[in-house]
Amino acid sequence: MYGPRPIIVLSQNVKREQGRKVQLSNITAAKAIADVIRTCLGPRAMLKMLMDPMGGIVMTNDGNAVLREITVQHPAAKSMIEISRTQDEEVGDGTTSVIILAGEMLGVAEPFIEQGVHPSVIITAYRQALDDLLTYMRDQISQPVNINDREAMLRVISSCLNTKFVHQWGRLACEMALQAVQTVCVESNGRREIDIKRYAKVEKIPGGSIDESVVLKGLMINKDVVHAKMRRRIEKPRIVLLDCALEYKKGESQTNVEVTGEHDFARLLQLEEEYIAQICADILRVKPDLVITEKGISDLAQHYLIKGGASAIRRVRKTDNLRIERACGATIVNRTEELKEEDVGTRAGLFEVKMFGDEYFTFITECDEPKACTILLRGASKDILNEVDRNLNDAMNVARNVMIDPRLVPGGGACEMAISTFLQTQARSVAGLHQGPYLAASRAIEVIPGTLAQNCGGNVIRTLTALRAKHAAGEHRWGVNGETGQIVDMNELGIWEPMAVKAQTYKTAIETAILLLRIDDIVSGSKRSSGQAKPQAQAAPTDESKAQADD
Repeated sequence: MYGPRPIIVLSQNVKREQGRKVQLSNITAAKAIADVIRTCLGPRAMLKMLMDPMGGIVMTNDGNAVLREITVQHPAAKSMIEISRTQDEEVGDGTTSVIILAGEMLGVAEPFIEQGVHPSVIITAYRQALDDLLTYMRDQISQPVNINDREAMLRVISSCLNTKFVHQWGRLACEMALQAVQTVCVESNGRREIDIKRYAKVEKIPGGSIDESVVLKGLMINKDVVHAKMRRRIEKPRIVLLDCALEYKKGESQTNVEVTGEHDFARLLQLEEEYIAQICADILRVKPDLVITEKGISDLAQHYLIKGGASAIRRVRKTDNLRIERACGATIVNRTEELKEEDVGTRAGLFEVKMFGDEYFTFITECDEPKACTILLRGASKDILNEVDRNLNDAMNVARNVMIDPRLVPGGGACEMAISTFLQTQARSVAGLHQGPYLAASRAIEVIPGTLAQNCGGNVIRTLTALRAKHAAGEHRWGVNGETGQIVDMNELGIWEPMAVKAQTYKTAIETAILLLRIDDIVSGSKRSSGQAKPQAQAAPTDESKAQADD
């Protein structure tokens, strides 16, 4: 008697992989992604030149920027790219380290998978190692920093920028990043809020040199006044911000007006003029020098504003308007009749319009305690400006992280080597099958100092052996000098990193490795080609269509 016939559940077009083969495939894909940006770590990092489908060029060594431009097929590789984006959004730095560490964490798990160790055993050991290293890092390695000590803050930002393209202008970039973050920092109810994305805008103007870049004590927007007769320079301006149009309102829906006499048409035009005159009178009542609106300004409104001695700027972005509000102390008003004296911004010291190249830019500067700012970047070309922008963004995020969580750990791979030494000691107390993966995790963390030594042309094995000896003797601040490949005391070299960045790097890398090890089945379905696609269900024929068919 024959056995039961096999039941085919999945479609024939679907490709399925199961078990150990999937885990090994995921590990290979993750290692391949890590190898792509391994050379982007450290001060001797190499740049990657990437070309997008539109022909644009990106030159960078920022892990997130590189991986964002790469198109990959494997689902595990896509997960690796996603963690770089997560790291960038969360702490803004460590995007290269997180990929290298995640790839190494998966790489050291490969022998255990091949020996038949269940992934759950490896996952449990990794989780325990993560908990232990985070506790050890906070209690033993990290040290507090005084955020009011300007030199200490600049040293921390400098250790971030040393690995970037902009390190040639290191002091200038560090001071710009720190000044921008301190400007947008707001303390309320004992809580410190630093919103760089919304209130520290980077404006890039090709031309000049990077030395001419500056953090404005106020704002800059790419706009000019709406009329040539309006003033382009005003000291201590009274600024009114509006979110309404200074033109006659059109009907929401189509409106028909029946005009029976010539006086009626003249009256309609008169009503429009009276409405414009009224809203301009409401604005001029508070004696503004500068009117900024997010909507349009009609020619008639311009005429009334010029008569009232006010300059006007129209169609400003909402985000720019919010920044101007924070910088000059004004309040954005939606209806002109509700405009009051306290809505007028008086904290700006100077309004002027300047010309760069063939474009006009409006500057609202010399503000009294601005809580928003513009970082004006000058440089030779757009590619250079884009890279400087990315570097500066990383530096500002580092400054923000330190101001929110003021604890530092030694850089140059010293923190990683100290953690690795601690985990190897701690592994003796781990019992059973978990000990092997726990030890492997401690070895994987050494990939950061190893890569630093490799990228500056040093002898990796000799450097790591000497570094292990230092850490075994209890000297936790020794790491690799990324410029020379020699081992040095990071305290003397002045390389410190925010603990928040390191903690996020370890959490993201180890949790991603755990996630990919947990996958044991990949089902990928191929879509039908357009020729084989079934026709869509058509609508039932109407009487008209039947009649046309009969004809």
